[in-house]
Amino acid sequence: MKSLGHAKRLDAIPSYLFDDLDKARDARLAQGADVVDLGVGDPDLSTPREVCEALAADVTSVCRHGYPSYTGLISFREAVAGYYQERFGVQLDAQTEVLSLIGSKEGLAHLPLALVDPGDVALVPDPEYPVYRNGVLLANGVPYDLPLAAENDFLPVLQDIPPDVLKRARLMYLNYPNNPTAAVAPLGYLASVVDFCRENSIYLCYDNAYSEVYFGEEKPHSVLEIPAARDIAVEVGSLSKSFNMTGWRIGFMVGSRHILAALGKVKMNIDSGVFESVQRAGVIALGLPESVRHEIRAVYRHRRDLMVKALTAAGWKVRPPEATFYIWAPVPPGWSSADFARRMLEEIDVLVTPGSGFGRSGEGYVRFSLTSSNERIEEAAARIQGWSVTGLAAGA
Repeated sequence: MKSLGHAKRLDAIPSYLFDDLDKARDARLAQGADVVDLGVGDPDLSTPREVCEALAADVTSVCRHGYPSYTGLISFREAVAGYYQERFGVQLDAQTEVLSLIGSKEGLAHLPLALVDPGDVALVPDPEYPVYRNGVLLANGVPYDLPLAAENDFLPVLQDIPPDVLKRARLMYLNYPNNPTAAVAPLGYLASVVDFCRENSIYLCYDNAYSEVYFGEEKPHSVLEIPAARDIAVEVGSLSKSFNMTGWRIGFMVGSRHILAALGKVKMNIDSGVFESVQRAGVIALGLPESVRHEIRAVYRHRRDLMVKALTAAGWKVRPPEATFYIWAPVPPGWSSADFARRMLEEIDVLVTPGSGFGRSGEGYVRFSLTSSNERIEEAAARIQGWSVTGLAAGA
């Protein structure tokens, strides 16, 4: 009998970063520790009441049990188009330029199946949300790292990509506001990326999941604000971060009709769409007044300021992030990201994510997620403030 095992493509994919974090946290909890979890970016805030009530009313008024539309309810797609018109000044055709997703992660992971042939190169930021790279590997594509360095404001230097890589490149992922670095991309930079992709015949996938979690005067942009992006780019959005709906699994992809049609064909053969009642609740979410998002941002701003103050007092050199609910902090010299994160967990029971889990260029950093309650953030800040990092050296 021949040996049975998993597909070889899985050998290139490491265990999922956040699954490992859960295991480390659970091991400490089993020992009776009081762990403050600042690892996964899963909002602790409640979904807006109006959205929950809309779901409850829709489910109970009619028994919604049939297959939904593959492309999404037209009412939901029209709501997405309306949001883009109001928020970004971008006009979309709800019929052909909006596609519903079972959360943004699903669309990001499936896109390479629609655009990347075996051996094609996909340009991925490093550090990155791991789904970009793993989606490419599952499509038998070849990821090529675009380093994000502090000296470049965590923006890729596209001119550093070798010509032979560009010839094989088919797709580029870009994500701003950025997870994990919390960097924001100026509109001028996005315009240069669009020009670069057009000149080199590369599709662009812009992950804009954190567009509503910002603290500066200038709102994060949509890449579709650049007219030249319309035929080569798609943008991915999510209700998870904007409206505290991570478990609802609803997102969207907008932009190039050609790309959306290709992804739609993949999805038609893999999934059966988003539960209709969830989409109807999504319509309500997208129609909520700006004040709802402002209140959510105010909570994260308070937590950000609290944690930055604690980190600074403990000897960390961090600058307050302008967006996202993450703080990207350098570890002391001589420490690896993983070892330092492990020491934090063992000594003060604060769980953070080692930057190396996001890619090679993430080495030397840890990521703090501000998605625990205010009380737990205050507890973590107190522990960190009493745990100076300035005297730590490798092996200390």
